[in-house]
Amino acid sequence: MKSNSSTLIKLLVLGCLSVVCVAEDFDFFYFVQQWPGSYCDTKKSCCYPTTGKPAADFGIHGLWPNYKDGSYPSNCDPNNPFDQSEISDLRSSMQKEWPTLACPSGSGIEFWTHEWEKHGTCSESVIDQHGYFAAALNLKKKLNLLQALESAGIQPNGDSYSLGNIKDTVKSATGFTPFIECNVDESGNSQLYQVYFCVDTSGSDLIECPVFPHGKCGSQIEFPSF
Repeated sequence: MKSNSSTLIKLLVLGCLSVVCVAEDFDFFYFVQQWPGSYCDTKKSCCYPTTGKPAADFGIHGLWPNYKDGSYPSNCDPNNPFDQSEISDLRSSMQKEWPTLACPSGSGIEFWTHEWEKHGTCSESVIDQHGYFAAALNLKKKLNLLQALESAGIQPNGDSYSLGNIKDTVKSATGFTPFIECNVDESGNSQLYQVYFCVDTSGSDLIECPVFPHGKCGSQIEFPSF
C-alpha cells in the first residue's frame, strides 16, 4: 500500500510539472496598431521601408503577452530566435500590414525579429512562431480601424477630434473598449498614435482589457495625414 501511495504521489508530481511546463505564463495579449502619420510626424521622424512607402493605414506594432497586474514578461527564450523561413508564406502580408518605419530604412526583418524575441517567445507555449505572426495578421483583418473611424467622419487630415468620440467610435465598430495612446508632433500637439486591444491567450479572440497601459491623451487629439 505504501509503495502504491508513493507511486501515485510521484505520478501526481510529474503530472503537475508537465502541466506547469505547457501552461501559458501570461494572462492576455495586447494587440497594438500604430498610425504611421503620427509615427513620422515627430521630431524623430521616420524612414520608409526598403519596399516603399506603406499604405495610409494602421500598421501592426505587436502582439504582446501581459499580466493582469500591468507587468509583462519579455525575452523568454533566447534559444528560440526569429527564423525567416518559418514565416516565408506570410512575408508579403507582413510587409504590407506590419511595416517598419524606423531609421535607417529596413526590410522589416529587424522589426519582426525584435517583436518575436522580446514578446513572441513569451507565448511560445501556446502558439509557435508562424502561429504568432499569423494571429496578429488575422486580428488586423478583423479590426478595420481606419474604415471604422472614416465612416464616423474621423479622417486622417490633420484635424483635431474628441478623444471620447474616437474611443466610442472604435468600441461601437469592434464591440470592445480600446486604449488610445498619443504622442506629440513637432509643435507639441497631442496626436492619435497607437490603439490597443486585448486578446485572449489563444491569440484569436478579442476580450475586454483587464488592465490598460499607463499614459493619457488630451481631450482633443489630432489625426495627421500620411
